[in-house]
Amino acid sequence: MKIKHIIWDWNGTLLDDLDVSMAALNEVLKSEQLPLVLDKEEYRQYFQFPVIKYYEKVGFDFAKTPFDVLAKRYMDYYQPHSFACPLHEGAVELLKDCREKGIHQSLLSATKLDFLFRQIDHYGIRSYFEHICGLDNIHAHSKAELAKAFVSKNHFDRSCTVFIGDSVHDYEVASYAGCRCILIANGHEHISKLEACATPVLKDINELKKLLSAV
Repeated sequence: MKIKHIIWDWNGTLLDDLDVSMAALNEVLKSEQLPLVLDKEEYRQYFQFPVIKYYEKVGFDFAKTPFDVLAKRYMDYYQPHSFACPLHEGAVELLKDCREKGIHQSLLSATKLDFLFRQIDHYGIRSYFEHICGLDNIHAHSKAELAKAFVSKNHFDRSCTVFIGDSVHDYEVASYAGCRCILIANGHEHISKLEACATPVLKDINELKKLLSAV
């Protein structure tokens, strides 16, 4: 696998924010007097993009409380607590290794861009990325158009560009942009759903490091 450019996902891929994401979801579920999601594997089965679909699956009634209101409640909990999340084990070392190999790296996230910059700077890793792309809202609908435009604008060789993420949507985004994809199964989406995608699925960052060491 010849790789010249890696486009990283953020939440669940580099940032280990599963616990805080579950806690934020449960805060909103509690406010609506709905059953909580207490098991990580159950959460991973529910999770999907667009986020509004996963909100429907856990039981939110948008006729009672609009999605925009629920999303804001979620972010009111998630954003301040997210700064206590660790990066996945080995993430910084892998970013460093890729840079030393001369692999160009970008970050493309469904996170609102201004907050994404705050997070990246909090962890001191902005210098690893040549480009950082995020959305202009908190609703996490899709990043497919953003990705396709980004790859085209920068004239990347699609055959040598790999998206790395933790969700089925990351695979969809990579396919839509005409690039390859590697999925990591210790993030937000259940491994059974990832394995239904026609792309490599790895257990964690350390497995990814072994794969990229041969590049």
